[in-house]
Parts: sequence; C-alpha cells; structure tokens
Amino acid sequence: MSVDTPRGQRGGDLPAQAGTTLPDLLTEAAFDDHHPPSPELVADCVHCGFCLPGCPTYALWGEEMDSPRGRIYLMQQGNEGEPMSASMVRHIDNCLGCMACVTACPSGVQYDKLIEATRQQVERRGSGHRPLRDRVLRAAIFALFPHPGRLRLLRGPLALYQRSGLSRLVRRSGVLERISPTLATMEAVAPPVERQVRIPPFMPARGERRMTVGLLLGCVQREFYPGVNAATVRVLNLEGCDVVTPPGQGCCGALSVHSGREREGPDYARALIDTFTETGVERIIVNSAGCGSTMKDYAHLLADDPDYAERARDFAARVRDISEVLVELGPVARRHPLPVTVAYHDACHLSHAQRVRSQPRQLLGQVPGLTVREVAEGDMCCGSAGIYNLTHPEPARELGDRKAANVAATQADLLVTSNPGCLLQITDALARRGRHIATAHLVLVLDASLRGKDPDALLRGAEKASPRSAAATGAGCACGSGGCG
Repeated sequence: MSVDTPRGQRGGDLPAQAGTTLPDLLTEAAFDDHHPPSPELVADCVHCGFCLPGCPTYALWGEEMDSPRGRIYLMQQGNEGEPMSASMVRHIDNCLGCMACVTACPSGVQYDKLIEATRQQVERRGSGHRPLRDRVLRAAIFALFPHPGRLRLLRGPLALYQRSGLSRLVRRSGVLERISPTLATMEAVAPPVERQVRIPPFMPARGERRMTVGLLLGCVQREFYPGVNAATVRVLNLEGCDVVTPPGQGCCGALSVHSGREREGPDYARALIDTFTETGVERIIVNSAGCGSTMKDYAHLLADDPDYAERARDFAARVRDISEVLVELGPVARRHPLPVTVAYHDACHLSHAQRVRSQPRQLLGQVPGLTVREVAEGDMCCGSAGIYNLTHPEPARELGDRKAANVAATQADLLVTSNPGCLLQITDALARRGRHIATAHLVLVLDASLRGKDPDALLRGAEKASPRSAAATGAGCACGSGGCG
C-alpha cells in the first residue's frame, strides 16, 4: 500500500534501503551514518533509574530493555556496530514516546531526540524485522490518518454504522476481538460522528483586537472533533483575537515524525509552513498536544534544509498551545459559573514534551464554581500515544484501564484534557469499566463558561461544543450566529 506524496515532497539524500534483504541486515551495523542517535546524548544517561517509575512499559512489564535507560543501552550498542535485530526493533517499537522520562530525568537526557533518531533508523533499516501484519497495518495507518480528506470519507459510513445499532451488535458479539485486536480498538474508540462545522478563513475579534492568531485545524481533530475547533475560534474571538484559518492546510506531520518516517514528516512540515506564510499572524494556535509538540520542534526537524531552516525557526517560535496564549493574554471576557467537578488529565505531549502544565489548570481556575481534582499517577500515559493503541492494542488497553480507574477514583463529573487521542482512549476505557463519565476538551469547558451554557448539557455530551448548538440555529457555523454558512 502506498502513501500519497504530500505537497512539497523532496527526494532528499537518505541512504537507499530498497534492495536490502533480511540476511543483509543481520550482518550490517544497526545504524548508518545518517543521523544516528547522538553518542554525546547517549552518554548523558548515567543509568540512575529515576525514569523507571514513570515509564509505562516498564510499569507494565518490569523489563529493563523496555525502560528508557534500557533502550538507550540498545542505542549505544547500535552505535558500536551491533546489527539490527528483531529484539531491538521490538523494544524500540514498544516505546510510547510519552516523554515522561524526559520530565523525570535529573541529568537532562534528551530522550526525545534519541528515540526520534533511532526510529528513523528502524524505519529505514529494520522494518523488515517486523511481522508482515505489522508492516501492512502501519502502511494502512499512514495511508489514512494524516489525510483529512480520506478521514472525511469515513464520516458517512461511520455515522450510519453507529446510528443503525450495528455497532452495539458487533461489540456484544466480540467478533472483532477474535479477528483483530486492532480492529476492535478502532471500533471501540471511534467517537460519535458530529455534524461538520465550517471554519471561515477569517473570524474577527469580539470587541478590541488584542492579537492576530492562526489556527491549525488538524486531521482527527478536524474530522471527528469539529466542535473543538469551532469552540477554539469562539473563545479566541471573545478574548480579543482575530483568527486566521488558512484554507488548504494539511497534516502537521506529527504521526509521521513520531514514527520515524523521515521523508514524510518534514514534507508535511514544509507544506504547513508554506500554508501559513504571508498570513501575518503573531501566534499559531494548536489545540492538539501531539501536533503542538511537533510543530514547536520544526527548527530541529528542518535544520538541514537550507531553504526552510530559517523559516522553520520563525514558524516554531510562534507556535503556542491554546492554553498558553490565553494565559499570555489574560482574561477579558466574562466567565459564567459552571458548577461542575472536573478531573484534569495531562496529555503527555503537552505536559512532558511541551512542559505546559500550569496554564490549563490556571484557565480552569478562572471558571466560577468549577472544582478541579487531580488524577493519581498523572504523569502516566493513558495508552493512546499517537498510533500506539492501534499498533499495540493490548498494552494500550492495560494503560487505558489503569488511567480510567484513577479517573473514576476522583468521583469527578467530567474528565478534561487537551488531546483528541486521549479523549478517545479514556472515554473507551471508562466505558469498559461501566463508568460513563463525560469527557471534554479543555476548550469546550472554557467555551461553555464564556457563553453561559447549561452545565448539564456539557455533562450529557449533548452539546459537545458547536455542532449541536450551531444546529439549533440552523447554521452549522463556527461563530454560532448563523452567518458563516
């Protein structure tokens, strides 16, 4: 299965591996000289073990090679000429990339840079060690998820499947579990299909303009959580921001970059930079944690590209999570009371990769009547981790169940987080426990408070932001006034 070449594709000078066979790999050194994991960064690890308690795979299995320091040892072996092996590939693939180890490390080991470089080597030189079914699955994932247009084609059939009652029948039968745990996971985490929302290219600030910002629409966020993007526009408008949403924007490349797809990820980054060129925005707003962490790292990603290196630095310097820019601006719009108890879940790529922890809590604290409860083991990943819950459904489910138990223990009315993958994963895990706690993106809570919405509507999930409320006006538009569509 092939993956379409994104706009701006460049051939690059990566080592050719097309003719390499498995016997060849068994005699070659694991890593070539094209951006192997840095020996200097590898040497920063003193193997102290502070990373172990926060590592999800070590917590599950207690296996040294499935801990950050164990994987760094494998990287060191690769740098010393050891051949790529199925075991090495398996341990690298087992990593969720949650970066909890980066937060925990007292020596400042840049595990994020190390695992990214190692995965590029695995993709180019070691993917033949994966079982055929895994290679086919990864090809299918990357033929679909980074392409909003292809995801859009799924909306109609998925809505029919859900509303016909067939989904309940399939789940009760357990047939997907017997066929493929990955298919069962995809079916289980699929959210109810919301009414699509058109985001205009420009939405002016309400009242005095304080800033001009651009908005990333995303892929999964755009097609399966359209109300989050619409709520993001409304909140920014109410806080004095002109919002520019360039048409034609595509994937940011996060899934590809985190999976080591070295040609593909930078090409998505170049295309997105081109899209936002000449918009004149002061900040580029992201409401998906995984996307934001990658976009903030574009300078590193495109450092070797003479045509884009400087542009990537400028772009990355303007990227902000929605919570960061709202705290930076400070509140001007009135917050209406929202008497709800919420549990806040730190998305890994927001708290660990971007180091954004206080801002979401500060924003929730500005809502009158809202009570925020912390979730035990807050630094532990929920198991979503990009495509991890599809490529590794069993351990992802264990982590999801662990997170759901901790969320349920808070006895909160609502779980709040800032990443679509986390919402999908935790909602499904709570349902497996029989705990149908409402879940919502942070921006939906802020939107509900700013608009004075009934808290019961948010808790019921009957108005997951704008698609439903816009439908009440007959509009399906981003502003809720009926004038956008």
